[in-house]
Amino acid sequence: MPNLKTAGYVERAAFAAQVLEKIVPKVAASIGVDPAVLDSEVTPGGYLLKTNASLQTEAALDDATADRLAAAFGYIFHQHSVLVSRLDDSGGSTGFVTVRFPKDTLDAAVAQRFFEKADAVEKGLGGGYTAFGDEQIFLNVVDGNGKSYSGLDNAAFLDGLKRTAASFGPPAPQVSDSGTAAARFIGNDWDKAPKGQDYAARLGGAGSPTVTALDVIATEYAGLVSASAAHYGWNR
Repeated sequence: MPNLKTAGYVERAAFAAQVLEKIVPKVAASIGVDPAVLDSEVTPGGYLLKTNASLQTEAALDDATADRLAAAFGYIFHQHSVLVSRLDDSGGSTGFVTVRFPKDTLDAAVAQRFFEKADAVEKGLGGGYTAFGDEQIFLNVVDGNGKSYSGLDNAAFLDGLKRTAASFGPPAPQVSDSGTAAARFIGNDWDKAPKGQDYAARLGGAGSPTVTALDVIATEYAGLVSASAAHYGWNR
């Protein structure tokens, strides 16, 4: 799709809303999770100083089920990785900071401005964020060796976001929460596993009932992508 890179946030959000309605519940059901227990939204999400429409899901799931759900989403949506996190986990090693904005003021444009401002205030804060409602959440995720991808320790990470919030506006946000979280990436190396084998292994392997069900959903998702590409001109 040669013109996908030119697609604006509104178009991407409209497509994501269709995915949320038509695909996400089926993915959840395929691994035995009742879609009704998921609180999913199309929200701004940031990665490397770029904001895009993203799907975020909250649910009270045990770790094994959460990882399987992440693998199922990654398998269907061809993601390199899916972030699983649990905030306020005293045993976690990932620092988190929640920045709350006045009611109904956090949209994609505001989130992107704050994202850019944070990186200007403290290099390392432009790695990524998620958003729910009026909250923009930053995670100081660490690698397998316990080293943060941001290059900042949790105290510096928090301080940088406090300074950003104090100098940002309008709208004027505030740091409303911080602490440690459990966070991990569930991923697939598509170069080495082009059929999503890393994800499939978490779901019973190729040919298992779960993966077979997901393959049917993947066909439906591909049709949705094709229809949206034709509608928005992404394939021209």
